[in-house]
Amino acid sequence: MMSISPSSNASQPALPGVTRLAPSPTGALHLGNARTFIANWAIGRQRGWRIVMRMEDLDGPRIKPESAAEALELLHWLGIDWDGDVLTQSHDLEPYRHAMRTLCAAGRTYPCTLTRTEIEAVASAPQDGTAAPPGIPRPDDAGRAVDFREEDHNYRLLVDDTAVELLDRFAGPHRIDLREAGGDFVVWTRRGTPAYQLSVVVDDLRQRVTDVVRGDDLLDSAARQTLLYNALGGTPPRWWHLPLVVGPDGRRLAKRHGDTRLSFYRDAGAAPERVLGLLAVWCGCIPSPREITVQEFLETFDPAGIPRSPITFTDKDHAWLSGS
Repeated sequence: MMSISPSSNASQPALPGVTRLAPSPTGALHLGNARTFIANWAIGRQRGWRIVMRMEDLDGPRIKPESAAEALELLHWLGIDWDGDVLTQSHDLEPYRHAMRTLCAAGRTYPCTLTRTEIEAVASAPQDGTAAPPGIPRPDDAGRAVDFREEDHNYRLLVDDTAVELLDRFAGPHRIDLREAGGDFVVWTRRGTPAYQLSVVVDDLRQRVTDVVRGDDLLDSAARQTLLYNALGGTPPRWWHLPLVVGPDGRRLAKRHGDTRLSFYRDAGAAPERVLGLLAVWCGCIPSPREITVQEFLETFDPAGIPRSPITFTDKDHAWLSGS
């Protein structure tokens, strides 16, 4: 495994299991986020894994600093805990620079000429686009070693010609051809910060993460991140991709479905036990909502009980949370 930074502890023996909670302060936590976080937490606590917290705050102008503190506060409000201090990405960029120097020296990346607008799109989390826009060719000399120039260039990772095989603990086997899913993708931006795909892999390596639990909209990202793990000499984690919570229109839960923020229901007087009751239904713990404690959630949770299709947030769910 590559040394992520001069202070890396990569030579120490790996822990039996490590998972991470990784909110991004680009907006408020909503009920779909809460379902994934509580499932991730329960999987980890039931198995005796270490649970680490990471604040993914490198998404440029979309970051809302006040959202970081609120996210941690709301997770505590639900009863979700973690081990150790919070790793905040923006506090130290050197591990990402070190990874880029490794990739550039190995000829795995090359500078590209995306416009500012295109970079803002591809540097964000995957639901906002991670692949390079179509029509941007790979240069003839791609694959040679290059010097890493932190703030002069955008860089893309060379995508292998073979498809990536994933065996997901929840979603099952998948074969993803990244050439058909956008091809070479951005790992570093001209503004001097890593793109999403690189930053999460570097952080998972330095936090020694063995299991990643998240929404299945990130399955393609698992393939991209697998390439980065291999390029950096690391071992990809075990993947657990869960179906999303969606609105009545079948689209990923968002503002278009009304106010589904955790803070909205908390501030309206909903007890955390009431929110946990709905999340427990969505995770297959109980057949209908009732107020439960986080300990009861943990005792009744079984990942095999999570529905295999997307979970729909309905007016009836809203009425339950509102106490009506």
